Amino acid sequence: MIDARTIARAFDEVGSRVVFIQPRVFRWQTAPPPVRLDIDSDRKGEYYVIRADLSQDNDLVVLDRRPNRRHLVLMLTDRGLTGPAIPPARFLCGHDERHWFVASLPEEARVTTVTQAMEALKPELVRQAQERVGLRPDERNRRRNAGFVRQGEWFFVPDPGFDNARLPVHRREPLRRGRGKPHVVDELVRTGGEIVYFNSRFRDGLTERRLRELRARDPRAGQGPWQVGTRNPVVLVRGRVRHPDHRTVVLAGWHRVLPNTESAVVGQRALAFID
Repeated sequence: MIDARTIARAFDEVGSRVVFIQPRVFRWQTAPPPVRLDIDSDRKGEYYVIRADLSQDNDLVVLDRRPNRRHLVLMLTDRGLTGPAIPPARFLCGHDERHWFVASLPEEARVTTVTQAMEALKPELVRQAQERVGLRPDERNRRRNAGFVRQGEWFFVPDPGFDNARLPVHRREPLRRGRGKPHVVDELVRTGGEIVYFNSRFRDGLTERRLRELRARDPRAGQGPWQVGTRNPVVLVRGRVRHPDHRTVVLAGWHRVLPNTESAVVGQRALAFID
């Protein structure tokens, strides 16, 4: 069951508004997900939109809220799908610098608190970095500390021993994941990874073999234009990192680039890291 009044009160406690909307389903459409979280805006500012059929047997509950951080954790149990193979979905909702956000949390994390959710979004190399430098609990979620720098969904971990002597340096390069606005960095080098071809239809990219198979199977779908990128390379950056929704950060020295763990979530696998 979805208790809209209780959920609205929790969002109000962290400083946000929420609106529940009954989803519309047309005959030619497939069934929508049981609950969909969005962010919209009006003249009063941003607010959350929860599209859900409140009459259906689905549970959406607030597991934890932290008004001082302006964050809360939601858990969705889809009675039609959830079981041993499909655990409940969890989401972190909160405010980061200038805007509200919603992030899908890795299923295996089974988080129940805001602190656990924020840790679950950190990739393993980031957690190792904060352990290596001995960050205190109150330092671990600062956007800049001795272990890493964070801007939005991107983490930057210092790599003082990196030598780029044999690698070309690309200037004013975008970091992009999914359909979001890119983060633009002053200097970037990359090594390793897998060459892929992508366009507006195949945003995750196709390997050369997959592209050949597509062209053999469906010549029209295989027509261009295609862009070439590198999927999941090792990327290092330095200098300024700019984004319209975040304060510009300045990285002195080379930093390893790591996206948060949303890409590991079942519902977020379309967000492959293509540079």
